[in-house]
Amino acid sequence: MKNIALIIAGGVGARTHQDIPKQFIHVKDVPVIVYTLQAFQNHPQIDAIEVVCLEGWHDVLWAYCRQFGISKLENVVNGGETGQDSIRNGLWDIAKRYQDDDDIVLIHDSIRPMVSADVISDNIRVCRKYGNATTVVPCTSVMLTTEDSTVSEGQIPRDNLKITQTPQAFFLNELLKVHEKAMKMTDLLPSIASCALYIEMGKKVYLSQGSEKNIKITTSEDIEIFQSLLESKRPEWLKR
Repeated sequence: MKNIALIIAGGVGARTHQDIPKQFIHVKDVPVIVYTLQAFQNHPQIDAIEVVCLEGWHDVLWAYCRQFGISKLENVVNGGETGQDSIRNGLWDIAKRYQDDDDIVLIHDSIRPMVSADVISDNIRVCRKYGNATTVVPCTSVMLTTEDSTVSEGQIPRDNLKITQTPQAFFLNELLKVHEKAMKMTDLLPSIASCALYIEMGKKVYLSQGSEKNIKITTSEDIEIFQSLLESKRPEWLKR
């Protein structure tokens, strides 16, 4: 019964307007992806780590893992043309080493470096209780509908909406079967998120507790927010 973290780091990060992929940008002298890996390295319930990495950056990643003591990393594989392809590449490689029906995989974006131990723990708990788990936070904004991105005449009640994050956890063998089925469906659009793929296959997804601090770094402004979060301290008067 193993818990394997699958870290997706195949993006080029064009929206950050940097010369290197966003997952390898240094913040306070540490690459973003290392913060992410440390969260899973330090979690007592995580047994192994697999990374799907941008081609040409494997050696750099291995060097960083040696430097920062990421001993749970077992292998690094190339990404695919789509997010779904990248996840499948990682799953296929993990399946070479893990075949038990009670092994689960937690799929996580490399550019969510603020994932907490509590978020990881609840993701594992919900997955083992219900069969899968998608990390979510409440939708706190008014959601408008629009046909042309210029004007809106409708809204969606936010009480029934959740914003997805990662990690998203699944039993490994079941997720492999879902991907194999998806590959045979020519009319199925590629799903970036595994929870979306599950829903498209007619399956239920179960929700685990996320955090507003579990930000995804997609723009240069997000890098500034991440750095501020690293430097901030929780006020003593603020209740958890």
